[in-house]
Amino acid sequence: MAHDVAVIGAGPNGLAAALTMARAGLSVRLLERNDTVGGAARTRGLGYPGAIHDLGSAVHPMALLSPFFAEIGLRDRVDFVVPEISFAHPFPDGRTGIAWRDLERTVQALGADGNGYRRILGPVVERMATTSDLLLHPLLRLPRQLGALTVFGLRAAQLMVPGLGTGELAAAMIAGCAAHTAGGGRGPATAGAGLFLAAAAHSGGWPIPIGGSQAIADALAGMFVEAGGSIELDTEVTDLAQIPEKTVLFDTSPEALASIAGRVLPQKYKNILTGTRRAPGSCLIHYVLNAPVPWRNTELANAGTIHLGGTAAQIGREERRVRTDVSSAPYAIVSQPSRFDASRAPEGKHVLWAYCHVPNGNPADLTAVMDRQLEAVAPGFTDTIEYSQAVTAPGLASQNPNLVGGDLSGGATDMRGMLVRPTLSTDPWRTRAKGIYLASSSTPPGPSVHGMSGHLAALSALDHEFGIHR
Repeated sequence: MAHDVAVIGAGPNGLAAALTMARAGLSVRLLERNDTVGGAARTRGLGYPGAIHDLGSAVHPMALLSPFFAEIGLRDRVDFVVPEISFAHPFPDGRTGIAWRDLERTVQALGADGNGYRRILGPVVERMATTSDLLLHPLLRLPRQLGALTVFGLRAAQLMVPGLGTGELAAAMIAGCAAHTAGGGRGPATAGAGLFLAAAAHSGGWPIPIGGSQAIADALAGMFVEAGGSIELDTEVTDLAQIPEKTVLFDTSPEALASIAGRVLPQKYKNILTGTRRAPGSCLIHYVLNAPVPWRNTELANAGTIHLGGTAAQIGREERRVRTDVSSAPYAIVSQPSRFDASRAPEGKHVLWAYCHVPNGNPADLTAVMDRQLEAVAPGFTDTIEYSQAVTAPGLASQNPNLVGGDLSGGATDMRGMLVRPTLSTDPWRTRAKGIYLASSSTPPGPSVHGMSGHLAALSALDHEFGIHR
């Protein structure tokens, strides 16, 4: 029996879309190819008894900033630990930049670099509520927060001038945040992403969900079922003919949308979808350790996230390299969730999650490279390893087809990629076919676990298909 709405894909955006539609009073079913919901926000065992690992995202700054998550009360459903140190950036020579949640404590710890760090981040941190509302909506709209936009734009422009306003350590800290968007871009989108993420470190912090990222997905799924929705797992949709519903939201890649709904989409629009520009891929390594990471700087034990990669110049150079080649000294993002959540590993053991970027689709296993990078800032690290499993870029795509070539961002994240996502439009979720919507991170506001892409797609569908205005 057909429902009012079908949603294909139960990642955070698909769950957000389904929940938004169900709360509007519609009958909604959610279809997922895997045996659990969550997409790139799943957590499960991988081979070491008693250890669980985040298969994609692990740390969630946007979970505390998302307007949609605030509206539905996600924090009442998920227990988050917010580390006192949001992120840290150790240099192999022993210097370390530490981003405490308290901005002033960070400034004091940075010494000579502190004032420049405060000049750039302070005004954004002060306006974080309005800034997050601004950036977690489409860029192609008339913003209500013109003051926040002006302040944010000026600080982002400052970051695009190398060496202006910060010392080497502070510059590396902000560059490490910017490099979460793969590819080493030098434009306003990359600078803005780095600025926003760094500012989040000093407002709500960078939280880690108890039980893993799966806790977020399970909470959204629970709310959806409570609202009357139904979930069908182990159900892969390959052709729109399988779906009797007239309104269908796709939490999929643009390429998958073109394949599944190709018979109803105009050829020109299908070409746009299949021509999506892709960001570099990633190689993710899951570790089980027999002891905490032996950081040279012991304060790093209290950091939820650690960035590796040296100076801002080194990070930029290696990130640009991975557009086409595998780096031998890549920028890396490391998280140690079991330091804050004992449920992740057996007693006396620890899990560590680490990844670096590679060319899109490249099958390189960078375990040895990651081991070496960690050993440089944590002497004796390799002696603690009991188990490791690398998931290459093709492996990530196999786990979750939305991650085309291992791209965690849903497409390129330069300025063009953020504006043309997948088309240049004030309503980019609505496709060229009646009742068909794209609701994944390949639409604004883009990557990260915030649910806003799915929520905004649902609002568009409610308006155009059902005359429900919210």
